[in-house]
Amino acid sequence: MPRMRIDFVSDIVCPWCAIGLHSLEAAAARIPGLSLDLHFHPFELNPGMGPEGQDIEEHLAEKYGASPAALAGTREAIRERGAALGFEFRMQARSRIYNTRDAHRLLHWAGETYGPAAQRRLKGALLAAYFTEGRNVSDPAVLLEVATASGLPQAEARELLADDRYADEVQADEAAIQAQGIHAVPAIIVNQRHLIQGGQSVDVFEKLLRQVMDEK
Repeated sequence: MPRMRIDFVSDIVCPWCAIGLHSLEAAAARIPGLSLDLHFHPFELNPGMGPEGQDIEEHLAEKYGASPAALAGTREAIRERGAALGFEFRMQARSRIYNTRDAHRLLHWAGETYGPAAQRRLKGALLAAYFTEGRNVSDPAVLLEVATASGLPQAEARELLADDRYADEVQADEAAIQAQGIHAVPAIIVNQRHLIQGGQSVDVFEKLLRQVMDEK
């Protein structure tokens, strides 16, 4: 059975990262026998943001200089892409954007201690918590609840969130990613050789995955 290593660089508060992940997995499902060995890597879109976060409309206007009409159009395009992939973006629920360092520490812990499947479950739960439920993914109480609901031990998750464990590892991983020239997400590295960037369509991902499989 063919197996591909996927290093998926992304942030929890990046809608195109959610689209890219679900699109990639849908593409892999079209290829008989293919399985993905997923490893998630951190990329903080707002590393200097305080725990209170920022109003999402204000943030996007400042960052991209887009008009309210342009932002509304982008939101609708994102919602439609997500719906086609079975992921619900409830834009009315998401009023603020947050710092994600603690979420990435949790993901690092999940992957290192409990393996890729546990890390994938947590990643999916965090994306849904933010984009579908509009929750504050910088709040330790929210993160603890999400981690526990995704099957991780509550006591261990609580202990991790109470200190700064894995902060250095997350920072080092981010630095290593940026040293590779990756400065935007999602960025998908296939078999540690091929870089795919952006929330591509299922068709595009399928074509690229098949090309990698056909390599000698």
